[in-house]
Amino acid sequence: MTFSYYPGCTLRTKALELDRTARAAAQVLGITLEEIPEWQCCGGVYPMAKDEIATKLSSVRTLAAARDLGNDLVTICSACHNVLKQVNNDILTDQNIAMKANNYMKLDTPYAGETKVIHYLEMLRDVVGFDKIAEKVVSPFTGKKIGAYYGCLLLRPSGVMQMDNPENPKIIEDFIRAIGGDPVIYSLRNECCGGYATLEDNTIAQNRVEKILSNAQEFGAELLVTACPLCLYNLNKNESAKITPVYYFTELLAQALGVSTGGSDGK
Repeated sequence: MTFSYYPGCTLRTKALELDRTARAAAQVLGITLEEIPEWQCCGGVYPMAKDEIATKLSSVRTLAAARDLGNDLVTICSACHNVLKQVNNDILTDQNIAMKANNYMKLDTPYAGETKVIHYLEMLRDVVGFDKIAEKVVSPFTGKKIGAYYGCLLLRPSGVMQMDNPENPKIIEDFIRAIGGDPVIYSLRNECCGGYATLEDNTIAQNRVEKILSNAQEFGAELLVTACPLCLYNLNKNESAKITPVYYFTELLAQALGVSTGGSDGK
């Protein structure tokens, strides 16, 4: 099956392993990811102001490109996915935003929200199937206690993201089971790590991350997995990450499928 693919800026710089392992695993699972041509940065943060149109245009361009190719659009970075899906929802639900965006874009065919945006995790669950992934695992994480770290952008706003229950999610836990690991449920797995606040006052992120990692360790997690490059950055900068390191979920997927690309070894 073929999907249009939006990697985003960070997967071209600091999160190379997230992109590389995602592509390698997709090949083994029979998924073709076709990168959107000439994509632009999504902005990294969804603009909340109703009259802020210009910063949404790169997302509209990407969404329209996937529509024109006839494919659903797959993303991996939590921030990119959040921005693209919320902008797509704006086009679907707000006629004023849709009109202004299309007036700016001057597309041959105005974009009306036709593209379905799905996260890589949703593709694993709903298209491939976790049961099928389990069948393809050649190097299971047997006995490994793995905690999911969702963060805040992957699941919220829940009415738009519609990936999982934002208060009691299970998609990453089900993924962990599929690769043979033992998921660890801890209370702060879907709390914010401090996000971009680390750029202005990193003590905010440090304090939040310390609580998250301590909570995961208290419940026995030996490592954490996430889909967010900024979350991974904030978490791994904390001293507690030496005890409970954090990896991209695609790194563990690639290792379990026997297609490790030479990144970190979660085992």
